[in-house]
Amino acid sequence: MKINYRTFQKKAALFLYVILTNNIYAAYAQKIPLNKYGLPVVNTVALYKELVSSDSNQAFVNIMTYIPGIRKDIRYATANNFTHKVLYPYPAVYLRLPAAKALKAVQLELNKKGLGLLVFDGYRPYSVTEMMWEIVPDDRYAADPHVGSGHNRGVAVDLTIADLRTGKPVPMPTGYDDFTVKAHHDYAEPDSVIAANRALLRSTMERYGFVPLPTEWWHYYLKDHKLYPLMDIAFKDIK
Repeated sequence: MKINYRTFQKKAALFLYVILTNNIYAAYAQKIPLNKYGLPVVNTVALYKELVSSDSNQAFVNIMTYIPGIRKDIRYATANNFTHKVLYPYPAVYLRLPAAKALKAVQLELNKKGLGLLVFDGYRPYSVTEMMWEIVPDDRYAADPHVGSGHNRGVAVDLTIADLRTGKPVPMPTGYDDFTVKAHHDYAEPDSVIAANRALLRSTMERYGFVPLPTEWWHYYLKDHKLYPLMDIAFKDIK
């Protein structure tokens, strides 16, 4: 049997990383307080810094400075969102380092096609997820606080594709945070151009380790999201 050693080395490195990360996480598990739902949630800067000192992949990075040319439209820093409330103090976009690295690779690939990424949301404090659930208690479109979200772990991102020439987003089946079947990946989009745009975003994100949420064409998260604890620390404390 012929062995692809490059593939073998990558899988071995990933396996080792998972083992080491699980050990680090286990070492701090008892330090992470449980919330009212019995979930461990990191809610102090001191504990976050302890995690980062043990594993640099736990660190948050500002993707607006980490990824050249990436654009943002952070609706939750305005009242122009499904809650009609300002949920963020300012339009910040943070992701854990591995998610930021993967997203950078997506951006570079799209740039070759004259395209780029437009981000709607990245890390979301757990307390914001609780507020969203009160308004939309439907786990097809909002994260159940009993479980938490990939956004709370800093490894999920809401985004679309933009045309580099115009700076405008390409047509997609719906707008952002559209809670209808038209936002689902299996929706039979009648417009071939729009369907191709959705497919391009999905295939490119999947190529770099992201998993799509079936009910939201804009939402993607890392496969190994459970290696990163839920977080409830403010943007200002991440800087």
